[in-house]
Amino acid sequence: MILSCSNICKAFGGDEILKNVSFHIEEHEKTAIVGINGAGKSTLLKIIVGELPADSGEVVVSKGKTLGYLAQNQDLQSHRTIYEEILEAKRPVIEMEQTLRQLEADMNTASGQELEDKMASYSRLSHQFELINGYAWQSEIVGVLKGLGFSEEDFEKQISTLSGGQKTRVSLGKLLLTNPDIILLDEPTNHLDMSSIAWLETYLLNYKGSVIIVAHDRYFLDKIVSKVVELDGGKSTVYLGNYSAYSEKRAQMRAIQMKAYLNQQQEIRHQEEVIEKLRSFNREKSIKRAESREKMLNKIEVLEKPREINDAMDIRLKPNVISGNDVLTVHELGKSFGPLHLFSHVDFEIKRGERVAIIGDNGTGKTTILKIINGLVEPDTGELILGSKVHIGYYDQDHQILHGEKTLFEEISDAYPGMNNTQIRNTLAAFLFTGDDAFKRISDLSGGERGRVSLAKLMLSEANFLILDEPTNHLDITSKEILENALCHYEGTVLYVSHDRYFINKTATRILDLKNGRLVNYIGNYDYYLEKYDDMMTAVFGSSINTGAAENRAEASSAADSSRQAGRAGTPSGAGASSAASQSPVSPSSSGTKEDWKAQKEEQARKRKLQNDLKKVEDEIHRLETRDSEIDELLCQEDVFTDVKKLMELNTEKEALAKTLEELYEKWEELAQ
Repeated sequence: MILSCSNICKAFGGDEILKNVSFHIEEHEKTAIVGINGAGKSTLLKIIVGELPADSGEVVVSKGKTLGYLAQNQDLQSHRTIYEEILEAKRPVIEMEQTLRQLEADMNTASGQELEDKMASYSRLSHQFELINGYAWQSEIVGVLKGLGFSEEDFEKQISTLSGGQKTRVSLGKLLLTNPDIILLDEPTNHLDMSSIAWLETYLLNYKGSVIIVAHDRYFLDKIVSKVVELDGGKSTVYLGNYSAYSEKRAQMRAIQMKAYLNQQQEIRHQEEVIEKLRSFNREKSIKRAESREKMLNKIEVLEKPREINDAMDIRLKPNVISGNDVLTVHELGKSFGPLHLFSHVDFEIKRGERVAIIGDNGTGKTTILKIINGLVEPDTGELILGSKVHIGYYDQDHQILHGEKTLFEEISDAYPGMNNTQIRNTLAAFLFTGDDAFKRISDLSGGERGRVSLAKLMLSEANFLILDEPTNHLDITSKEILENALCHYEGTVLYVSHDRYFINKTATRILDLKNGRLVNYIGNYDYYLEKYDDMMTAVFGSSINTGAAENRAEASSAADSSRQAGRAGTPSGAGASSAASQSPVSPSSSGTKEDWKAQKEEQARKRKLQNDLKKVEDEIHRLETRDSEIDELLCQEDVFTDVKKLMELNTEKEALAKTLEELYEKWEELAQ
């Protein structure tokens, strides 16, 4: 064990974020921390690295082990270039190399004992230098920078001129090159394109230390991790396996928990009804039995109702009008910005009902294509033809279609004046904006919150052609799954840009890969794209370009297959997966099915008989209690209590009734179990 978290608690104000969170990390283990937005994932990482104090609990790191942490947002301030900044990560190695060069120079002039001492020092230091791969530090720096999407021309760019995403990539590069024993990464894929993500996957898979990742990229998690720590309602649950295995096990566990909860609730209601019935008998013994049952009921540890998975957002996408079969035709499209040429001679068509994903590296022009289609950017060349009755709904990743000065309520009401206050509040509530949240200004919202507002407007648009630019950015995994489900059931047409490979695999019916200024068409999802990539590159360009990226894709494809198999087996990919997979359940025989059906019928018959017996006893109790009450009324009449013979007959009947009722009460309680 290299790291242990024991009973970590953290609250902000009255809001308890973490409640006795406990887990441990082994050496070389790759672990994911997952949960909805606001579950406390980033908070937990900050507590582990010491940036935040825990209210209680303990974090223990093995003696001598180092931590490296990449926060979600980096504000890197430096006067250096990218290469100079990255170079700082290898400063100890460089200084060691300089010491070796100095020892080499000194040995040329030394003699006798001095020479022997310097030779011993040189031998020792040289061995240490070799162990840390010191001779390859320059190529290592270049490999990391290129892997993270920086070209050699970028190396000399000043840090101060970089965007926030580029600064994050530089910080990630520095962290990887320091080689800490434990790497903690908070959303490391947010600012990476697909090629860079594939490179990072391979790097982390081969990393000798331990890795803790907070990420919403399910493909990324599937390939890397062998353990998942889920944060839900402040509590932690540990699952062994990758994301697919976790997802399956979580669903199974929640189903078991929900069944146990519902069964207990049913039993509680039943016992309450029995107690109430026993009290209604109004007999000393039945009241005592009621009190005894009540005490037992109070001792029951009531199970907490499991959280519903899909109670986060309610997205219902429905077109108002059905478009023609030809939704969009693009011919000879071209665009440049000054000397920066993006693409030319781009041709493609989109038919009604298709869900088309445009993929490609950062800066190739994917978003520009969407903006051209939406009329926000003019093309240099080419034409676009929208089909009959096509109504566009646009989701902008920068959310420029939102008005910063407006409140959420005003944003919806101004866009859809026909909606009343209740309808607007209900729509906002469906996207997690309740109470006073409706009167927050757009400018005060986080990126994730703005994304939800944009999705709400998209839903209300009733468009039949959705154009989406990075729709899953800032969404947690649960919200992504809800959006996936909404798009898969959408009756209109969808064109989107995304780096989320899991999302693409779930939703896309066709992929357009923007490569070298041209679109390459793949008729299938992301798995199909990985399978056919090399063949298509050879067919289109004459050879497979970008060999490194292709290798990463091949590895990703292989890992995806392993992940799916592991998910089905309920075990992590790798060791143990094959043995678990071999223990596949035996399919039931027809005779077994018949026996099950017979048992079900017998159980149903038993329950019906029990209910009939119970009703007969209740009817008899009611009849005898009614007669008992009638006798009580008769005993109060003068002509009865003055007639000794009549009085004795009624008292005898009443005693017999009491005895019979007592037997019936016991029988009822027995049947009511």
